[in-house]
Amino acid sequence: MRVLLLGSGGREHALAWKMAQSSILEALFIAPGNAGTRQHGVNLNISASDFHEIKHAVLKHSIDVVVVGPEDPLVKGIVDFFQSDDELSKVAVIGPNKVASQLEGSKDFAKEFMQRHNIPTAKYATFTKDKLEEGYKFLESMKAPYVLKADGLAAGKGVLIINDLNEAKNELKNMLADAKFGDASSRVVIEKFLDGVELSCFVITDGDSYKILPEAKDYKRIGEADTGLNTGGMGAVSPVPFANPTFKDKIKNQIIIPTIKGLKSEEIEYKGFIFFGLINVKNEPYVIEYNCRMGDPETEVVMPRLKSDILDLFEGVATNTLSERDVQFDERSAATVMMVSGGYPEAYEKGKKIYGLNNISESMVFHAGTIADGPVVETAGGRVLAVTSLGKDLETALKRSYSSLDKIDFEKANYRKDIGFDVL
Repeated sequence: MRVLLLGSGGREHALAWKMAQSSILEALFIAPGNAGTRQHGVNLNISASDFHEIKHAVLKHSIDVVVVGPEDPLVKGIVDFFQSDDELSKVAVIGPNKVASQLEGSKDFAKEFMQRHNIPTAKYATFTKDKLEEGYKFLESMKAPYVLKADGLAAGKGVLIINDLNEAKNELKNMLADAKFGDASSRVVIEKFLDGVELSCFVITDGDSYKILPEAKDYKRIGEADTGLNTGGMGAVSPVPFANPTFKDKIKNQIIIPTIKGLKSEEIEYKGFIFFGLINVKNEPYVIEYNCRMGDPETEVVMPRLKSDILDLFEGVATNTLSERDVQFDERSAATVMMVSGGYPEAYEKGKKIYGLNNISESMVFHAGTIADGPVVETAGGRVLAVTSLGKDLETALKRSYSSLDKIDFEKANYRKDIGFDVL
């Protein structure tokens, strides 16, 4: 199987690492990839959203399967682009089409879908610029904290949780009238705040059947004890200790099955990963959000725990035979800690040399924001490296990851010292 993987982050390095282990892999190309992905395949200097250049690469390299890592190409319709092109229509794309990708691309679409299929989620209402006064009234009818979500993709920054009513009204105006997040906040979803512990669940589906992958819990805030600004994710652990068999059954029966059946009943073709961002409220699961791809940094703890051949699963998705494929997990725990640039998630510098990568033996190092100049690896993003370890329990896995982090260095490197401690 000749595969093209789109994306350049830690998620893509983990997927490349996993695909490279497959007995059916013939060749792997990554566009654009990073300094880590070149260990597993050939990096192509092509943006993951440049559909015409991607087409050229697919034809040039005789690609059989395209695996889409990030959400942007999916929401922009890369699957539809392939399906409508005579030269590309036989190439399998792992990822949902444009309509199905609205589960992530539009908060309002996702909320309405959940309401139609009785999937547990927070009470909400959606507002546009001409309904600003109604939005103010809706906020007045609710209790603090107030949750405001830009309807469209806002690079993970479009969700605001505010304790003060006047500030919430002001932010609603900023989002709707002043286009704080551009087109992404031309509609804003206001929803009831749910108090609980978050976790992420993942399935892979061919549209008919599905397989559940290991769950994970990620850590979004920059500071210890979940303080400070939101980031793309500072670390993750898997499995999640509070997700016991009873709770997982609730997730499966109340959320996963109604989602798959709902998509099918609405004739929305969905092939690929579904990410369920969930919250545990008094042992009841609620959906906070859907994503139409794997999470990052959750992929970096989920892939090391997946024992099955991932290309076998992708083949099952492409040929609608996923039900015949086998999914097995490693019983061990996995822990990922992100090493980030100083200043992230605000302004940070790039181009810092990374030292010590060859000293790591107990952990896997997935590159997130790196570039390579020959043997020299430098920082090229805010989140730079994801250090992942397996262990007989979470404590052992975390200890290994932190021990490995001590051996890696670049100027102004930063990481959280408390990943996973809340669930130990």
